[in-house]
Amino acid sequence: MKNENKEFLRQDNNYRTLKAFQKAECIYDVTFYFANTFLKVGDRTIDQIIQAARSGKQNLAEGNIDGITSREMELKLTNVNRASLHELLLDYEDYLRVRGLEQWRYDDPRCVQTRTFCKTHLDSAIFREKIKDRSDETIANIAITLIHQCDILIRGLIEWKKHDFLEKGGIKEELYQARKDWQKRNGAYGKIPYEGSGFNGSNGFNGFNGSNGADGPNGHFVKRPK
Repeated sequence: MKNENKEFLRQDNNYRTLKAFQKAECIYDVTFYFANTFLKVGDRTIDQIIQAARSGKQNLAEGNIDGITSREMELKLTNVNRASLHELLLDYEDYLRVRGLEQWRYDDPRCVQTRTFCKTHLDSAIFREKIKDRSDETIANIAITLIHQCDILIRGLIEWKKHDFLEKGGIKEELYQARKDWQKRNGAYGKIPYEGSGFNGSNGFNGFNGSNGADGPNGHFVKRPK
């Protein structure tokens, strides 16, 4: 049974191996530190940005798991993940703007260096260690860089999922195809076993061992019920 299930139930549901998930985890850890270090206790923004970062990670995981049986739900949750990260991006940009801090330009050497580092590091522990001695401006720009890179990965993931759905269909199509394949392997393709038959009869009016509807268990005549 397990081998047959593999024919239509996807097995690529280990979300922890997804680069997008690993980067989303880095974003969450950086955001958690940032919120609890630079925002004042009682500021509602703390809960908002931590929740946005959490949603950006959790929905990616949930969507990957739900995708085993529902491609539609997988796409929906993956897109919710992307929306949450864009909400977080705006919060970081607002933080820098209203405090008169600098959001690094794309060609700024600091931004170039940060992009290179973030692109080649997916371990959240490294970011937790690196940001300890950084300013709020630097950490906010690191987070912004991570979010942009994660968004690119998620967009690619969504496009791949769309293509996969168009090519293979959803779980209903895969179940139907698996059933047809099983019938072919077992010589039952196009047949419905026992349709119209009794226990050992040759048509729908047979009893246990009789040849027609008037026969009983051992060939003795019995009155057919009206």
